[in-house]
Amino acid sequence: MPKEQKITENKKDHHDYGRVVIVGNPNVGKSIIFGLLTGKYVTVSNYPGTTVEISSGYTTIRDKKLLITDSPGVNSLTPMSEDEKVTRDMLLNKTVDAIVLVGDAKNLKRALMLLLQLSEMELPCILDLNMEDEAKAKGIEIDYQRLSALLNIEVIGTIAPQRKGIHGLKEAILKPRYPSLHTHYGNVIEEHAEKIMMLLPETTISKRSLALMILSGDESLREWLVAHLNKEDIRTIEDLRDEAQSKLKEPISHIIGHSRIKLAEEIIKGVQKKGTPEAGFLAKKISRLTIHPVFGIPILLLVIFSFYEFVGRLGAGLLVNFFEKIIFSRYLTPAIEKVVKFIIPVAFIQDMIVGQYGIVTMALTYAVGIILPITATFFLAFGFLEDSGYLPRIAAISNRAFRLIGLNGKAVLPIVLGLGCGTMATMSTRMLETNRERVIATFLIALAIPCSAQLGVIFGMLGPLPVRATLWWAGCIILILVTSGYLASKIIPGEKPDFFMELPPMRFPAMGNILMKTLSRIEWYLKEAVPLFVLGTLILFVLDKVKILGWLETLASPVVVNLLGLPAKTTGAFLMGFLRRDYGAAGIFDLSRQGLLTENQVIVSLVTLTLFVPCLANFFMIIKERGIKTALSMFLFITIFALTVGGILNLILK
Repeated sequence: MPKEQKITENKKDHHDYGRVVIVGNPNVGKSIIFGLLTGKYVTVSNYPGTTVEISSGYTTIRDKKLLITDSPGVNSLTPMSEDEKVTRDMLLNKTVDAIVLVGDAKNLKRALMLLLQLSEMELPCILDLNMEDEAKAKGIEIDYQRLSALLNIEVIGTIAPQRKGIHGLKEAILKPRYPSLHTHYGNVIEEHAEKIMMLLPETTISKRSLALMILSGDESLREWLVAHLNKEDIRTIEDLRDEAQSKLKEPISHIIGHSRIKLAEEIIKGVQKKGTPEAGFLAKKISRLTIHPVFGIPILLLVIFSFYEFVGRLGAGLLVNFFEKIIFSRYLTPAIEKVVKFIIPVAFIQDMIVGQYGIVTMALTYAVGIILPITATFFLAFGFLEDSGYLPRIAAISNRAFRLIGLNGKAVLPIVLGLGCGTMATMSTRMLETNRERVIATFLIALAIPCSAQLGVIFGMLGPLPVRATLWWAGCIILILVTSGYLASKIIPGEKPDFFMELPPMRFPAMGNILMKTLSRIEWYLKEAVPLFVLGTLILFVLDKVKILGWLETLASPVVVNLLGLPAKTTGAFLMGFLRRDYGAAGIFDLSRQGLLTENQVIVSLVTLTLFVPCLANFFMIIKERGIKTALSMFLFITIFALTVGGILNLILK
């Protein structure tokens, strides 16, 4: 294979554009680099594991059209998680013209470990060392010219939020080269790798890299091997792997890993100097306090309180009142009603658009007038936590507690996201390493994590009541969350993954990035969630027209009245709770405001509704992520469990 390549000369595939893949460790700014190269924004986060889907965008550099793909963050290309498998499979299954390896300038070793694997795959690369400013603040100086000469590839330094170095990176993409990084893993491994290579088919990466993955015990390759080899060859490969391991005292994966570390450290000695760090005493002090076993807890409580005040008062208070009561109720909805009744004479269609269960009067009013303001403020606050570097610290300080429920600190992200939107949180469980963790997290989000809109209504109801009412509600939910998670961790089979995460430095976020991120997430909400609001409203409309909705209320009333001790009118609120949990909470809020619920009934209704079945949008997302069987099992269990807990609580309070 030639040692140099230009994108314009690659003729492996018949396409008129070059394929470029961005690869890198988590939390090094890959997604920001992707956005700057393509002009297409994806969620940019200061938290490992955020990029869980593949995003692509086109760009043109010097009249050459390029398809640039952003891959999930990886620590190794011998996969240990779903994210790493996705990235490795991208390189394994498609021809790539250039790899942009984005590394953290503060941690050159991690980048070189990945570059060594890419070199073994025989893929053309460019090394982008991002966050140069943070490296200099730590007193780290890198000789880029010497490093480039040692690696035989272009090495570019960038500061992505400031767009520094992006022009040089674009120019380098047009002239990728094959890295000259090679290491010998010992006679036993090399000899058996040669024998395995003879049995492997030609593919987009080198046979030697595949052989090393197999010898390392990479089970994720088995599906690919079955698709490309016969059973006899696969058996021979497995025998060679076992034979090689039997001749060595250490696991092969450890030997290979130690050899790569040694080579990376030798390179670093020749190109990196450690000087005097710049002043940053306050940031370091704050960083240490946030993960302190004693002081970290009150800081976390203060952050949560500030978070809720921002979302609860600004989003659920001022903005909802403005959008729902003024924009929709006073101006938009009456205007649309007049237009619809004027141009559409059919009463059935009028009801479908502006009736009790109308697309405008219910679906859009709830989705845009009530839910969107709360969700948008949540996204802003959450973006600030992400980009400040505080979220990984929440993961670190909560890791021990999450271990009790079969998860680790990384589960903080989907759980906290669940306080914004359960649908989005369920999708974000992809970042967790094992299927066991993903199932447990999905279950807990569906069962006991109220969304931001629902929380706003709940606290609005609890506000006028004595503090004991809030303590009853919060105590029940936390107890059930911990108990359910603990039992689920004992029932659901699978291994507990190790918790490893590098903490980024604390920094004041760039508001431009937060606004871009918020707009991107709002776009996601409008595309993904609003159509489900419309669908759910249409279902209610049809059920009402065929008289099934009233029949369901009558059927469910004995359970609501006799078991939960609630008025019969709350039955409709629980049915609405499946459409959207906050719909149900709003219905109960209305009953409470009319004086139809006692303090005990408010507590029982809110606990039951919080634990009640996931909303329609979240239910569809659970089907998509976990499958129809798991989704229906969760739905059935949560329904029975919520009603049982509500009934027991009703007896206790009596």
